Amino acid sequence: MTIKEIVRKYTNQLKLVTHIPAKEVEILIMHLLDKNAIWLHLNYNQEFSKEKELEVLVKKRATNYPLEYIINKASFYGEMFIVKEGVLIPRPETEILVENAVEILKDIKEPIKVLEIGTGSGIISVMLAMLIENIKIIAVDINEKALALAKENAIKHNVLEKIDFRLSNLYENVNEDDIFLTISNPPYIADDYKLPQNVKFEPSNALFGGVVGDELLKDIIKQTNDKKIPYLLCEMGYDQKTPLENYFKEFEVESYSFYKDYESFDRGFTLKFKK
Repeated sequence: MTIKEIVRKYTNQLKLVTHIPAKEVEILIMHLLDKNAIWLHLNYNQEFSKEKELEVLVKKRATNYPLEYIINKASFYGEMFIVKEGVLIPRPETEILVENAVEILKDIKEPIKVLEIGTGSGIISVMLAMLIENIKIIAVDINEKALALAKENAIKHNVLEKIDFRLSNLYENVNEDDIFLTISNPPYIADDYKLPQNVKFEPSNALFGGVVGDELLKDIIKQTNDKKIPYLLCEMGYDQKTPLENYFKEFEVESYSFYKDYESFDRGFTLKFKK
């Protein structure tokens, strides 16, 4: 069978798990052949020799198993990152968090130190290291597997010398007193929230933030204030704007702003503490 016929044959099996089933079959074919989209469409009428391998992957994807874990990669901010089971999959909306940090950091000439809490696959720290020239980043996580993966991504994108990866629960192993900005996409989902099927394959400790969901966010806000770090940028849940805005009142805050994601849900904030 040709690639074109194979795509048509297996598309039906993925219609219940994705809105782009044909595209995902193509992605799996490219993964098996180690080819790109240009090659695929130039060779659409060529015979396909790996149908048995493809059938296994399609069946796995049909269980709602994430595509990114199957192909071990995900696109973020226009770059390709390594993804592995046991570490949170990058989300497009986190690009906005990176953009907000870049907006603050881009015009600062002197060397700058940034902390990322909960680095996961390292996408935020790696992108900041790529986009900001004079930056040093401390990237912490409680998951050793995540830290190992984040280092792989830093090496892949040639920024390892800019990032200090550490095993740490929030600020536990961070004693520096010259951090200018903390950034985090922490777990912020309430413990009893019923996850979509595909998300259940991702690590729960990277998703659930407590009984209410914002407990970890509030810990980060308080500890960042205690450390006298000027800026804090965080992603948050769509329903957490009001309780977090009320929580800000407990601190000496110079300014704050919230932002929405690509679906127009409240998704994060920038907080500047008074000096």
